[in-house]
Amino acid sequence: MKVLPFLSLPPRLPGLPSLPGPGLSTALLGATLLELVVLTGHLAAYPFGLTQERRLPRPRPEAPTGPLPRSPGADRPVVLLHGFIDNRSVFVLLRRSLARHGRRHLASLNYSPLTRDLRTAAELLGRHVEEVCARTGQREVDIVGHSLGGLIARYYVQRLGGDHRVRTLVTLGTPHGGTAVAPGAGVHPIVRQMRGGSTLIEELRRPAPGCRTRFVSFWSELDQVMVPVETACVDHPDLDAVNVRVTGIGHLALPVHPAVATAVREALESPETRETTAAPSGTTSAA
Repeated sequence: MKVLPFLSLPPRLPGLPSLPGPGLSTALLGATLLELVVLTGHLAAYPFGLTQERRLPRPRPEAPTGPLPRSPGADRPVVLLHGFIDNRSVFVLLRRSLARHGRRHLASLNYSPLTRDLRTAAELLGRHVEEVCARTGQREVDIVGHSLGGLIARYYVQRLGGDHRVRTLVTLGTPHGGTAVAPGAGVHPIVRQMRGGSTLIEELRRPAPGCRTRFVSFWSELDQVMVPVETACVDHPDLDAVNVRVTGIGHLALPVHPAVATAVREALESPETRETTAAPSGTTSAA
């Protein structure tokens, strides 16, 4: 039986088994130390992600893929969207993991930290998705968003018609219900929009009948940016959502931890229907 450390999963996401985490005090200390390590590494990588990445090439005739494993969704682009005051460098390790497992089209989008309205960033994301689809010849994309990036992507999907383009939206430590702790709260307008009870958060609570996108939200019990921690769960009666509980790591480690990267990849590759219960070989399905 294959066991993924740090992950505790609900029954609707097959193939991703759970393992109980360590005691809270020990886990909190370990998670804090890991956050410092991740922060140090990310500060070193940050300058390399300041510029927008090169545009994806136009589609070419299918070429041999060599030893790379192939999955049914390997040709579907994955768009990566960073969090507040960050850039695409936060996804270096996750991007490498997805590429190693056959994802052919990976695209990152930098939005400006000076953006004053999350809705504006969501419109920019929409234009970027259309460009990615045009350049790859694909009709749908998957999106992985960290923190604020996940909220931007949700707004695009739920309020701007993005569900016609986005097959699966994976969020990592995203304040779906608004967070009571946000750095710079009350100073930056887009940060105020992440607060619980904001106009934008209330807008996302509105009905969303017929939304086509699948949501997979990863939340950590040791995420000190999400207050309460359950605010990182998607809780909406109209959305097809699975909430994945992560133990032992904090907010910054979510997009870089190898166990989370594996779970994200498997979530993107999982069947579209909820009813599927078969687990991949070498794993056990959650009960």
